[in-house]
Amino acid sequence: MSLIDLTALSADELAALVHDRGWPRYRARQILRWLYQARLTDIAAMTDLSHDDRMQLAAQARIGSLAPSEVLTSEDATRKFIFPLEDGKRIESVLIPDEDRLTLCLSTQVGCTLDCTFCLTGQMGLQRNLKAHEIVGQVLAVQRRLPEDRPLNNLVLMGMGEPLANATAVEEAIRRLTNHSWGVGFSARRITLSTAGLSSRLKQVARMGVNLAVSLNATTNEQRNRLMPAVNKAYPLETLLAACRAFPLKPRSRLTFEYVLLAGENDTEQDAARLVKLVRGLRCKINLIPFNEFPSNPHRRPSEERVLLFQAILTRHGLEAYIRKSKGRDILGACGQLGTLPEASVPVRPPGPRSPHPIPIHSHS
Repeated sequence: MSLIDLTALSADELAALVHDRGWPRYRARQILRWLYQARLTDIAAMTDLSHDDRMQLAAQARIGSLAPSEVLTSEDATRKFIFPLEDGKRIESVLIPDEDRLTLCLSTQVGCTLDCTFCLTGQMGLQRNLKAHEIVGQVLAVQRRLPEDRPLNNLVLMGMGEPLANATAVEEAIRRLTNHSWGVGFSARRITLSTAGLSSRLKQVARMGVNLAVSLNATTNEQRNRLMPAVNKAYPLETLLAACRAFPLKPRSRLTFEYVLLAGENDTEQDAARLVKLVRGLRCKINLIPFNEFPSNPHRRPSEERVLLFQAILTRHGLEAYIRKSKGRDILGACGQLGTLPEASVPVRPPGPRSPHPIPIHSHS
């Protein structure tokens, strides 16, 4: 008989397991705290359970965990974690330092259900959805390797995959991440979910209580059909913008629109002017992301002058527009670069020299 993975169980399922063993109800919360707050990987270390209880539980269950097979360090101190899954597939997470903040970019699928032409993950196709514990497991694995005085500050579901194409598992993962009684204890305000624009599922993001970022990347349907054919066929711009206008923003909250700038494709002054009209009246900010090139892709990164001009047009019309720093490009860890390259592609160059002040990674549990 195979052992039950405790991390694969929801809180209710764990409560049922405790009930079936005839244990008191509070035992479930004790176990959950060991899993998500103490980040244990060994049932024997659950010291507020009796020795006999631990022996009985270990005979029936185990604690699954992710462990990176490789950690690549960028010259800017960004780190990419490559995690093998139990079925042999691999996912990637990226740890991004920014002054006193640490942001972890999480994957929600192996590959992606969409086919955006500027994204390496999209070229993989969808291999499978991640389960809730595999999403949370990325957070726990990185936390185990960080020093206590450098905690994670922000989580972004912007890695491999389209989160809303795996909404049930993502919602359960966020439930575990944001629970303060027994869960990881993150504030929902410090979690951002990024979608390519699955309009009909934006209400689910509101229910999750996290921040919403929408990848726009085009100002006409003709453009978007070229750049993001799968999603724009289902949810063209007018449908997506209507859903964004109907999204129930909390007071002082804003939508984020992400716009990948591609040289000669969507980076003209006319594009900037159309973008202003598209988002007029929305409480939002714009993140401009100069394209992060990767081998075998035909798109090119615009010049810095072109990027600054695009930003200036937006700000001149009263929009808050920010240029996203491209971190981890030398290890294929930047936005749009996660995934597996085809065998024939040019290999990524090795990581550059260490940053003068890299984030230490400890190998403890």
